Amino acid sequence: MLKIGVFSKLSRISIRMLRHYDEIGLLEPQTIDSFSGYRYYSEAQLPIAERITSLKNMGFSLAAIKEIMESFDDPTAFSKFLSVKKAEVLEEAEAIQRRLLLLETTIAKLRKDGTAMTYSVSLKELPERYVASVRQTIPSYNQEGMLWGILMEETAPLQMQDAEPCYTLAIFHDGEHKESDVDVEVQKSVRGTYPNTAHVAFKTVPSVLIASATYQGSYDKIGEVNEAVANWVGDNGYEFNGLSFCIYHVSPYETADSSKWVTEVCYPVKKN
Repeated sequence: MLKIGVFSKLSRISIRMLRHYDEIGLLEPQTIDSFSGYRYYSEAQLPIAERITSLKNMGFSLAAIKEIMESFDDPTAFSKFLSVKKAEVLEEAEAIQRRLLLLETTIAKLRKDGTAMTYSVSLKELPERYVASVRQTIPSYNQEGMLWGILMEETAPLQMQDAEPCYTLAIFHDGEHKESDVDVEVQKSVRGTYPNTAHVAFKTVPSVLIASATYQGSYDKIGEVNEAVANWVGDNGYEFNGLSFCIYHVSPYETADSSKWVTEVCYPVKKN
């Protein structure tokens, strides 16, 4: 029989961790002296300790290791555990590669012109939402307020309830910049369901993966922000996957002071 100190040295597992393994029922001593309370292990437990260490090195949690140890003699069950962990590790590795690429492209941008963080671009998922929508061809982009006016006027009798969070956004259906006669859709996310009106349609919009940058200030900056997001998409191994749109976190409806407007420029994307 081996005292816990000797077993700790032979197994290369700390005494503190061996006591923890005992507490959770993962690796219990062969015997405990009833008078002194000393823990004693057998040499036959060394392969078990090595197995636990090996599984820890693979990334399994102690709870998972305990479950694996209980069915270790079943090769099929053990293989399933390994396959699931392999898939998790591959997913983690892909996430790390994405982070590395983000770091590399940001460093390269900073070295090139020192503007890497002027507009910070992030990848996120815009959730599914139920929206009130107005889509029309309007004379120019700066007359988008016409659509918001239609939406608010025609839905006023419906006493709509805003969703939480409430997304108000404009989608640009032309797919490119136009000087006139632009196809624009405005949306506001709401709670409940409502009947369509003459020009307002209610619909459920699916979730979408987007690359976006949020900035504060007037809409004169949108061109710069569009360029920053578009460059990020190409530099980080993504491609465009839908129409660009803007989310208005603080809009002219809330304040006439353009310096306080907060706008998020969004591009639907997918991995190359």
